[in-house]
Amino acid sequence: MNTQILTVSSKGQISLPVSIRKRLSIESGDKLVAYISGDVIMLKALKLPTAEEFEASLDEAQKWAASVGYTENDVDDIIKSARKKKRT
Repeated sequence: MNTQILTVSSKGQISLPVSIRKRLSIESGDKLVAYISGDVIMLKALKLPTAEEFEASLDEAQKWAASVGYTENDVDDIIKSARKKKRT
């Protein structure tokens, strides 16, 4: 495991060392997700799919849904149910 000590600025900011940015191909404007567990902060590079990758994933999901017999209404109901559970 490669560890590095970072310093928090007076504005609450940190800088990622060049070695970390290069290793993870993080560039200016990229997004990171911060996970917090107790006193541990984990950062993960958030890489959004390209339009082509997203379309391929959507096509795959639609083929799977059709293969198990889901209709568009079934999918809508599943989404509504998941959203309800998330609110409670």
